[in-house]
Amino acid sequence: MTLKITWYGHACFLIEAGKTKLLTDPFITGNPLSPVQADEVEADYILVSHGHGDHLGDTLDIAARTGATVISNYEIQNWVVNQGFENVHPQHIGGGFDYPWGRVKLTIAQHGSALPDGTYGGNPCGFLFYIHGKKIYHACDTGLFYDMKLIGEEGIDLAILPIGDNFTMGPDDALRAVKLIEPTHVIPIHYNTFDVIKQDPHAWADKVKEETSAKVTVMKPGDVLEL
Repeated sequence: MTLKITWYGHACFLIEAGKTKLLTDPFITGNPLSPVQADEVEADYILVSHGHGDHLGDTLDIAARTGATVISNYEIQNWVVNQGFENVHPQHIGGGFDYPWGRVKLTIAQHGSALPDGTYGGNPCGFLFYIHGKKIYHACDTGLFYDMKLIGEEGIDLAILPIGDNFTMGPDDALRAVKLIEPTHVIPIHYNTFDVIKQDPHAWADKVKEETSAKVTVMKPGDVLEL
C-alpha cells in the first residue's frame, strides 16, 4: 500500500495510511509557512513529540473537532487529560505499540519538553513508524546522537531530519545523521520557519547526495510525497 505524506511545514506531517490519517506535531496556527488552517486539517491520530508550542501547536483544537486519539509520552498525555480530553494513548521512550494502522515506537531525542504553561512535559521523543511494510523515522526536534545508528539498523525507508540549527541539528550534524542512519530516502525539516533557523535545504541536499546513497526530497509546505 502506498503511503501519502503531506508536509505542513516545520515538523508537521499528515501521513495517510489507507483511510487512516496520522498528524504529527501540528504547529499550524502561528506557523508563517503553513499552507493550511487548523480547522481544515483532519486526523484520526495526533502524535506529539514534545511540549513546546511549535510542536504541541493546535493539538487540542484539532482533537476536539475530530475526536482524534492523542499519542505522546505519559506526562503530556496526563496534561492533555487534565485539559478535558479522554481519547489519549500514552507511550514512552523505547516503547512501541501496535495500532490498527501499524506500529509506532518512541525514540530518544536530545531536546527539551516544557509545555506552554510551564508544566513539565517529560522526555522529548522521535517516532519510528512501521506502516504497511514501510519504516519511517521522524526524528522531530533533536541534536545528533550516536544511537541513530541503532535506529538505522531497522532498515529505514524514510528519515525525516531537522536541519535548522540553533534549536536542533544543523546541516552538518544532519548530514552525519544520514550517514549513521543510512536511510533510503530523507526529507529535511524544521528550517526557515523563523529567521533564527534559516537554512538552504537545497545546498544540504546536494551534500547528502554527494556523500551518501540516500535520495533527498526537499519539500515545500503543502507538497505530497508517496512512499
